[in-house]
Amino acid sequence: MKLLWKNYKQTILLLLSLVIGTIIGIVAKEKAVILSPFGDLFMNMMFVIIVPLIFLTITTSIAKIKKPKRLSKVIITTFAVFLVTSLIACLVGLISTYSVRLVNTKDSTKIMKNVKTNVSHEKENMNILKRTVEAISVNDFPNLLSKNSIIALVLISILTGLAINKIGKDAEDLIKVLESANKVVLKLVDIIFYYAPIGLGCYFAALVGNFGSEIATGYFKTFIYYTVIALLFYFIIYSLYAYIAAGKKGVISFWKNIMPATVTSVSTCSSAASIPANLKTAKGIGVPSDIAETVIPLGTNFHKDGTVIGSVFKVMFLVYLFNVNVASFSSIFKIIGVSLIANLLVTAVPVGGGTISEMVILIMMGFPVNTLPILTIIATIIDPPATLLNVVGDSAASMLITRIVDGKNWLKIKKKK
Repeated sequence: MKLLWKNYKQTILLLLSLVIGTIIGIVAKEKAVILSPFGDLFMNMMFVIIVPLIFLTITTSIAKIKKPKRLSKVIITTFAVFLVTSLIACLVGLISTYSVRLVNTKDSTKIMKNVKTNVSHEKENMNILKRTVEAISVNDFPNLLSKNSIIALVLISILTGLAINKIGKDAEDLIKVLESANKVVLKLVDIIFYYAPIGLGCYFAALVGNFGSEIATGYFKTFIYYTVIALLFYFIIYSLYAYIAAGKKGVISFWKNIMPATVTSVSTCSSAASIPANLKTAKGIGVPSDIAETVIPLGTNFHKDGTVIGSVFKVMFLVYLFNVNVASFSSIFKIIGVSLIANLLVTAVPVGGGTISEMVILIMMGFPVNTLPILTIIATIIDPPATLLNVVGDSAASMLITRIVDGKNWLKIKKKK
C-alpha cells in the first residue's frame, strides 16, 4: 500500500479532486461558480509559466543535441509522425460520422433559433493568408511573450535552438544559462503542482456546475457520440501506438504513467496548461529528455488528434444540417484536407481558441459564415474529450518518435540507465 501511494500519490490526489469537484458541481449547480477563483488561480499560474517553459524546453533540447544527424532526425521524424497520426485521427472521425447523422432535419430549426447570426463583417471577409501570418508571427517582441502567440513562440524557439546548435562551442556558456533556467522553471512547476488537486477540483466543480442543461438534441447527440469515439480512440489507438513503439512493456509503461496528463487535460481543457504534466508523463514512460522536451511543446500546437476529429465532426454536423451530398471522393478528400488545415490554426488555450479554424472550415467548405456560432457551441461541448486526445496523443507520439530515432530497444536501454 505504501509503495502504491508513493508511485501514484499525485494521480490519486488528482483523480480524487476530479471526483469531489464533479460531485460539488452536480449538487451545487450554478452556485459552484463561487469556487471558480480557486481554479482560476491555478490556471493563471500555469499560463504564467507556459511562455518560459515552452521557450526553454524547446530551445535547450535542440541546442543540446550534439549530433547534427540526431537533431535533423528528431525534427523530421516528429513532423512525419504528427502527419501520419493526424491523418489516422481524421480518418477515424470521418468513418465514425459518415454513416451516423449528427443532426436531424427536425432539429435544425431549434438549433438555428438558439444561434445568434450577427457575425461581424470583418470576420466575413477574413483573409485566410493574413490570419495564418498573424497566427505564426507577431510584429513586436513583447507580443511574443504571451500565451496568445504560442505558435509564433514555438517557431522562434525552434529557430533559436537551431541557431545555438549551429554556433557550437562558442554558445556553450549560453546553453548552460538556458539549461539552468530550464531547471528552475521545472522546479517551479513542481511547486505549483502542490496546489493542483485544489485548483483543478475547484475548476472542474465550476465547469460541471455551469454546463448548460438546456441543449438541442443535435448538440447532445454530437457530444455523446464524440465522447464515445474519443474514449475508444484513447484506449485502443494509443495502446496500439504504445505497442508499436515498445511492445507489451511499452503498453504497460504508457498506462502506468499517463494519468497525470489525462486528469490535467480533462480538468483544464487546455493543451498549453497540460504541458508540464505531459512532459513528466513522457519522461516517466521512458522517452529521452531531448525528444520529450521537443515533441510535447511542438505537439501542443501542431499535433491535436482530438481537434482533428472535432473538425471532422463540425464539418459533418453542417453537412447533415444543410443536407449536403458528400458521397464523392473529391468531397471526402476535401473534408480531410480542411480538417487537417483547420487543426493547425487552433491555439492551445481553453474554449475560444478555435475561432480562426472554424472560420477556415466555413469558408473552405462553402458554408454560410453566419453559422459560426454553431461550430463554437460544438467546440465548447466537446472540449474536454478533445483536449484529452490532444494531450495524451503527444505522449503516444513521443513514444513512436523515440522508437524510430533510438531503435526498438529504446525502453530497455532507458531503464538500464
